[in-house]
Amino acid sequence: MTDLLNALILGVVEGLTEFLPVSSTGHLILAGSLLGFNDERGKVFEVVIQTGAMLAVLWEYRARFFRIDVALYRNLVVAFIPAAVLGLAFAKYIKAYLFKPVPVALAFIIGGVIILWVERRNLPSKIANTRDMTPVDALKVGIAQCCALIPGTSRSGATIIGGMLFGLSRRAATEFSFFLAVPTLVAAGLYDLWKNRALLSSHDLGLFAVGAVAAFVSAFVVVRWLIRYVASHDFRPFAWYRIVFGLLVLATAHFGWVNWAA
Repeated sequence: MTDLLNALILGVVEGLTEFLPVSSTGHLILAGSLLGFNDERGKVFEVVIQTGAMLAVLWEYRARFFRIDVALYRNLVVAFIPAAVLGLAFAKYIKAYLFKPVPVALAFIIGGVIILWVERRNLPSKIANTRDMTPVDALKVGIAQCCALIPGTSRSGATIIGGMLFGLSRRAATEFSFFLAVPTLVAAGLYDLWKNRALLSSHDLGLFAVGAVAAFVSAFVVVRWLIRYVASHDFRPFAWYRIVFGLLVLATAHFGWVNWAA
């Protein structure tokens, strides 16, 4: 029952944070540390719940994904390549040194400051719709996504804020971030499952099912809400949340209130 409760909590955390500019990986690292569910088995579980969150995007945008949209598929391939190449090259070192609470907290704070800086500039948008994006636009967003290889940065935050810096409207950047999550999470998930295939067990099916369903439902709610939110709001609240949350983690680690290392 404890494992199922952990699965439910982490599934909801994943779904609520995957598509917001607050870093799902960072939240999962911190939540997994608090729940004691951050071992190798926990890493396989994270892959499963990320897949659940990704399926929420496929369902919400099924009309767009399941028809022949050559321009969209081309742009997604172009945007996916930079992070895929760098991820394969440096994943081992990133996981060894940066998948820890304190580096994640620092990335939270730095990311929040960057979001505030971008929002303060009040950038004009040249591309109102994802259908107007060229392969060059997609490549720029893909390069921005490389920043998300640092846990705590936020894949959604990097692609949305990067897209806005490169001339996409707030809505176009948000939607393309949703779309780009599909190949990114599928590829990362398959790669991690293959590497950790020895840890897969039929005994964990219930655990995986609870986490994946929780992630799907909560992510579906967030995706629908965020598209409405960006129509009339900016991302400053998320920036302040990142900064305050990061400072809180650093303070609890410094004063020994939470033993994150455990």
